[in-house]
Amino acid sequence: MKKIPFNTQKKISVISVIIIILSQTISAQTARETLKPFKGTPRHYVCQETKDKVVIDGKLEEAGWQQAPWTDDFQDIEGDAKPAPALRTRAKMMWDQQYLYIAATLQEPHIWGTLTDHDAIIFRDNDFEVFIDPDGDTHQYYEIEINALNTVMDLFMGKPYRNMGEALINWDTKGIITAIHINGTINNPSDTDKEWTVEMAIPFSALSFFSRNQQPAENSLWRINFSRVEWDTDIKNGKYVKLQQPEHNWVWSPQGIVNMHAPERWGYLLFTSKANTTFQLPPAEEARQYLWQIYSAQLEYRQANGRYAGSLKALKIPEKQTGPNGQVYTLKMEGISLQYNASVTGSNFTGSVNINQEGKVYNNRK
Repeated sequence: MKKIPFNTQKKISVISVIIIILSQTISAQTARETLKPFKGTPRHYVCQETKDKVVIDGKLEEAGWQQAPWTDDFQDIEGDAKPAPALRTRAKMMWDQQYLYIAATLQEPHIWGTLTDHDAIIFRDNDFEVFIDPDGDTHQYYEIEINALNTVMDLFMGKPYRNMGEALINWDTKGIITAIHINGTINNPSDTDKEWTVEMAIPFSALSFFSRNQQPAENSLWRINFSRVEWDTDIKNGKYVKLQQPEHNWVWSPQGIVNMHAPERWGYLLFTSKANTTFQLPPAEEARQYLWQIYSAQLEYRQANGRYAGSLKALKIPEKQTGPNGQVYTLKMEGISLQYNASVTGSNFTGSVNINQEGKVYNNRK
């Protein structure tokens, strides 16, 4: 959703793609608003390891699923700035040594779908979407979309579209298992349905791109988000017809902007095998907000001056910052006209967290 419909088989030109992205984003918000640092609080989910065998059939009958908690209900992608969704959506997760399991229920009085080809642009139907960034650096992340016909589109992003990234649509989630359960009937406007359920098993091996081992360990922390695209429809001549108006975008962790491709705004997924584990945001994660302030300020500076600033002073950002609980953070930056690197260190964590001009975030350990 809100992505480049980049399908080489359809031979969409790069120029057309950029126009689509800009029109979709700017229609709801100005470009300046989309570049502001995120002020919200990402949601989090504690994902328990399961020892039970899981049958992917969309029915969620296994003991592991019964024990896994539901997420909070999905909200509008912009959060409280927009009305609450008219239909309920929620998800749950668990894992074992081979798979990340994801399930979701989507309340829907009229279940329909049209797309049956793998890697079709699934959000042209009502769909459920998964976004995963295993190392949380905002680069090299994955997107999986599925509709009520169990048709999947999946892609890999080397970096977000805002940084001139392109969708690698030829990437496939090798070994993924998916199923849909329909509580009602599909493509039958004569009755009222209840909901459709998504169930999927995503192999960790499929996410180990560039030979990176993405097998989670105890307390591994990923960034993840879910989106639901919902189109308003009418019934004409016994068929569902989409209305000519923008789709609804409902998400688990609100983005604050109409753009899912801002991974720093996604929720947190904590992997554990221990019962009663509580989520606690690592201090280095809290410090990242200062890096995004620099990133946003640099974008505005470059728009005004045609180059990046070479110092924090030029950006009018203090080197010393005090967090809400009295933590002391030290910001540093060095840059030239076309690139920069900024870092933050803190009194409550070791090493530093860094960001560059492409918005890639990484940790330097001492």
